[in-house]
Amino acid sequence: MSAGAVNTEAADEAGAPDPADADADADAFAFAFAVDERLRRWRLVLGGEDADGTGCSLAGQDAAMDGALGALYGNGKGGTARAGRERSAGLGASAPSVARWLGDIRTYFPSSVVQVMQRDAIDRLGLSALLLEPEMLEAVEADVHLVGTLLSLNKAMPETTKETARAVVRKVVQDLEKRLATRTRATLTGALDRSARINRPRHHDIDWNRTISANLKHYLPEYRTIVPERLIGYGRASQSVKKEVILCIDQSGSMAASVVYASVFGAVLASMRSINTRLVVFDTAVVDLTDQLDDPVDVLFGTQLGGGTDINRALAYCQSQITRPADTVVVLISDLYEGGIRNEMLKRVAAMKASGVQFVTLLALSDEGAPAYDREHAAALAALDAPAFACTPDLFPDVMAAAIEKRPLPIPDAGNPGQ
Repeated sequence: MSAGAVNTEAADEAGAPDPADADADADAFAFAFAVDERLRRWRLVLGGEDADGTGCSLAGQDAAMDGALGALYGNGKGGTARAGRERSAGLGASAPSVARWLGDIRTYFPSSVVQVMQRDAIDRLGLSALLLEPEMLEAVEADVHLVGTLLSLNKAMPETTKETARAVVRKVVQDLEKRLATRTRATLTGALDRSARINRPRHHDIDWNRTISANLKHYLPEYRTIVPERLIGYGRASQSVKKEVILCIDQSGSMAASVVYASVFGAVLASMRSINTRLVVFDTAVVDLTDQLDDPVDVLFGTQLGGGTDINRALAYCQSQITRPADTVVVLISDLYEGGIRNEMLKRVAAMKASGVQFVTLLALSDEGAPAYDREHAAALAALDAPAFACTPDLFPDVMAAAIEKRPLPIPDAGNPGQ
């Protein structure tokens, strides 16, 4: 008998725990913990109604989290730590109550969740008016959607709140610029370089795809090679203006996030010497904010979210600003609900494209995807080879690079009407 077998028998006789039993106990404990954790999470989701079926009670921080969630999402009669009391959504009428709630959710939840809850509180409980108070603005977690809400309240905002509001907006804008500016400049600088074609390139500047395409007639089958009689290469964009970009932004209420992102991108593009950038916002009127592009916060406070829409009038203004069609990119950012003259709008798009303008239609420039939009107008633009699609901020530099190089646009395959 081996020494190992002797030791095992001795251990059995001495009553030592079997390792297999210890593993089984650990597995049982892990399973019980997983079940309890799942019940706890369901209890927080369901809100503690009598029929929620969890049989789970909360204490300590969990109870406090449940209270913060119940104030916003609760309804009916509670079986919570406040059992027997009416549990209806509401944060109370006073600003101190809201301030405490804002502090609570920032304590218990990560920033991304806090932003969603704040947005829901503004929508569900009508807290917009409280955002006009400086102490409220100092308590909230700033994000793109909050900026959109502040811009919609701009005209009603008292002077005592405006400086605080600008500080909140500036923080969001600066964070977006840090996230987006470097990649945007690098991507578009490369696109500008590649769009400047030359016919006597240095070896490392040769555009091999275009060179091969241009010399296919010089193919020598016996050598299975092409003799390139004409080289085509990438140029290097100089500091002079190479491209004109016009951002034409619908400032109707549904486009709030798009207005914020477009203003930031407008400022980034305006900082590039090789691109002459113009920023135009519109509802039923058209406002040119190009002279404010050095400060996107000024641009944002120059907008007026809400109101009607006249895309035709906006495109007429943009068309009047085009002096070099072949070197111009027009980006229309709109949900395409046209209140103006539909046929004239489509004729203007067709005329711009016929003159050599690269025309891009974005249903939204945001992380949320396409909003509600006019499908008939989107289909009509697609028929003009101006497909309409939603674009995320991360994709926008690639879309602009493709437009500058006159390549097919990188349209997401999410069933957009312009494909």
